[in-house]
Amino acid sequence: MAAPRILILGPPGAGKGTQSSNIAEEYGVEHVTTGDALRANKDMDISDMDTEYDTPREYMEAGDLVPDQVVNAIVEEALSTADGFVLDGYPRNREQAEELADMTDLDVILSLSVDREELVDRLTGRRVCEDCGANYHVEFNPPEEEGVCDECGGQLIQRDDDNEESVRNRLDVFDENTQPVIDHYADRDAFVEIDGEGTPAEVWSEIQNAVDERTE
Repeated sequence: MAAPRILILGPPGAGKGTQSSNIAEEYGVEHVTTGDALRANKDMDISDMDTEYDTPREYMEAGDLVPDQVVNAIVEEALSTADGFVLDGYPRNREQAEELADMTDLDVILSLSVDREELVDRLTGRRVCEDCGANYHVEFNPPEEEGVCDECGGQLIQRDDDNEESVRNRLDVFDENTQPVIDHYADRDAFVEIDGEGTPAEVWSEIQNAVDERTE
């Protein structure tokens, strides 16, 4: 069997990163994210695109949003060298979904579904070590000592974008921009909706079944 080409979709807090890592390990495919792809190709020559800067690095260092056409080119480059993949964080809008269709065929399209209030609880309860970056959750994955990292003893903080107002805004942005992407794929044979509200192990079992059924 050829290495599967998998797209994983879902709102912030749905568990895409965790499950993408499981997929990459289980099926021997690359975990491709837009952030990683941008960092890996930050010096790519984009001077022929008639953009403000000639490399992605210049956008990133200026703190500017990298244009869609640049992101599209970088994702295409990452997918072209991957022997199977799980794509996480792209496409973010219908235009990118149409670009992706020109780049590759998808064997499985996973959509993690989680209730909005559950997402708010997950994201606002997240805590990150200021020193080593380890992640915790006040309810689901608390440290042994409150506010202290188990790994290095650093202080645990709530990121600015994990406060409730910011979280609800991020979910609104997802609903506006990325929910149409899910609707775009929903009637395809490769599409499967996954209940993302179970334990990570339960969600993983459902994902495995979905991938195996569509890639036999």
